[in-house]
Amino acid sequence: MDHEKKAEELFLKGYNCAQAVAASFADVLGMPEDVLLKSSCAFGGGFARQRYVCGALSGAGMVLGLLYTDPSPDGKKSNYQLVRGFSDSFKDEFGSIICSELLSGASHDDPPTPSERTNEFYKKRSCLDCVKFAARLLDEKIAEEK
Repeated sequence: MDHEKKAEELFLKGYNCAQAVAASFADVLGMPEDVLLKSSCAFGGGFARQRYVCGALSGAGMVLGLLYTDPSPDGKKSNYQLVRGFSDSFKDEFGSIICSELLSGASHDDPPTPSERTNEFYKKRSCLDCVKFAARLLDEKIAEEK
């Protein structure tokens, strides 16, 4: 499956950035897409539109955790290293991992109501690029781990 394309399709259907990335890997994770859509929902817009860590990156972090983290208390050690490296690659590409910085001035006080998806929405936001990059980078990481 082309996960980048699937993530793009989900985002363009109206799912948030975290949902689009996480759910696009349902086949790899062996999990129902709806479970991933529900569990990643709160991470969109930098955690419920508070504009903190980019949701596309958070969705990717969920996938990495589900694929490669030992569920013991010590599992976080290797997970943090893996996710930090992924995060560094994301930051190298976009200059930040913070939603408000990626959206140039979006406020942490933005209302929780999602923005309407219009042509103008897609023109002024880098969200779709972040979603596609995160999915592509996940595919590369998964290929490396095999």
